[in-house]
Amino acid sequence: MAKRTNRAIELLSVDQPVYYIGAHSGHVLTYERGKEDAGTWADYINVGMEHGAFDMAGLDHYLQGMVDAGPTRSGHRTPAVIVEAPVEGTSEDIIRFNAWQFRQILARGVHGIMLCQVTCPEAVQAFVESCRYPINKLGVGSGLGEGTRGVGSEGTATNIGGITPDEYRLRAEPWPLNPDGELMLGIKIESVVAIPHIEEICAVPGIGYAEMGPGDMSLSMGYRQRPDPWSDEMLEVNARVKAACLANSVAYHETLSMGTMQEVIDSGSRVFSAGNDELVKAGRAYTKRLLPV
Repeated sequence: MAKRTNRAIELLSVDQPVYYIGAHSGHVLTYERGKEDAGTWADYINVGMEHGAFDMAGLDHYLQGMVDAGPTRSGHRTPAVIVEAPVEGTSEDIIRFNAWQFRQILARGVHGIMLCQVTCPEAVQAFVESCRYPINKLGVGSGLGEGTRGVGSEGTATNIGGITPDEYRLRAEPWPLNPDGELMLGIKIESVVAIPHIEEICAVPGIGYAEMGPGDMSLSMGYRQRPDPWSDEMLEVNARVKAACLANSVAYHETLSMGTMQEVIDSGSRVFSAGNDELVKAGRAYTKRLLPV
């Protein structure tokens, strides 16, 4: 049986890589699709609302389909579902003005949120605070202010999680800041504006995983198409983001290939796209994965 609600966190907490599926837009959010995706072999499902529709009703139906078709083979009530939010992490004010997006997404019962286009630590701090209840104090006064999430969403979120409202308020916490937390909060650093602030951004408490977004970063650097192979400046930024993540116990998302799989995993990266079934099988075998898939 599963030890945690969030399968991705359960794996990362024992230093196992996680593999996800899901596009940046066009993810069909229906009850039937939820039932189908309940059987996924991926460790979490990325729902792209940065570029896809901000469809809260569809997300409700999708998650309910997962519950009704569950549990998963790994014993979890549903697969972990992480939503890319539409708001850009370019300033504290923008995050505070748009915190309603995080409240709406979390109220559906998802397991995490990805904040895109992050350029400054103040935006990340506001993001983490917006996703927390004020009763939870870990990190407050040490890089974070009090949480600003309000009461009212527990009815829908607990229906998906299968727990009581009191349990939900305690578990709806960012991991690994709270070792018992079940929320996976992520960030994408994908603009040259962010480069001077990389180390400060990755040091904000409450972030569970991060990546250097190569597509948008290459555009921000002036490339019409993402260089293949990456340019030296992109490799340098990627290395800085990765080092900052590892220094702050933040799981790092990196591109994986069959030829680089062992090297990338051994270097500390732990979050990967699961587009290639054979690559995922090889990666799981390499790290001696035990959790059923």
